[in-house]
Amino acid sequence: MNILIVEDEDLAVKKIRKTLQAVDEHAVVAGVTDSIESTVSWLQQNTPPDLILMDIELADGQSFEIFKLTEVKSPVVFTTSYDEYALKAFKVNSIDYLLKPVQKEELQAAMDKYRKLKETYTVQESSSGSVSLDKLVKELKEKLQPKEYRKRFLVKLGQRLVSIEVEDIAYFFSDGRLNFFMTHDNKKFVVDYTMDELEDMIDPQQYFRISRSFYVSAASIDKIDDYFGNRLILGLRPALDKEAVVSREKVSDFKKWMGK
Repeated sequence: MNILIVEDEDLAVKKIRKTLQAVDEHAVVAGVTDSIESTVSWLQQNTPPDLILMDIELADGQSFEIFKLTEVKSPVVFTTSYDEYALKAFKVNSIDYLLKPVQKEELQAAMDKYRKLKETYTVQESSSGSVSLDKLVKELKEKLQPKEYRKRFLVKLGQRLVSIEVEDIAYFFSDGRLNFFMTHDNKKFVVDYTMDELEDMIDPQQYFRISRSFYVSAASIDKIDDYFGNRLILGLRPALDKEAVVSREKVSDFKKWMGK
């Protein structure tokens, strides 16, 4: 197996070389690059390796830039010095990466898991069996650079505009014509976004979409009762003269969300 190591720390390169030999004595380090520029150049001038071990933070920027500058035709296992929270985020996404310093068991597990997942993320395969990882890189980048969610909404209050902090919002709902949110102190405001647009604006850790017409926060839920059709019905605070029903297909995920 021919491997390209993309790493800007000499000690890390030595560690990876040693660990590779312990994991696979037939592994050959085909090259070592230490920057975005040198990696792009190497990939353009050499036969694609079987695998790339790629550090995320390089001296001249994040290695994701490499994928914008040249076609990467090889499977990639990323390495990083990020903390355990980031590591768990990648685990949830079913993609392994290595936390430096690279350990033998972790490298072996990452390589084994990547082989199993490779077909899932393959976008195209050339006659040589190389793989385009555009989708994989995009998902990894989204995980590494967490999305920024709205912190406040600007809404009308009479003839004035007021800014409402998201943490003050109990829930969002629709009456079929307009969309609203209710604050914890029982004030209702029209929000100028569709329910689908709100899905990209509000943190799913803080709000759960129980149906097409409702997003609720955990703090807004006063009680949870069984409802016909294998659904749930929620008692909200502040109270609302509209049933807040968890749709059948969302019940399982809602229970997990409430149990976090």
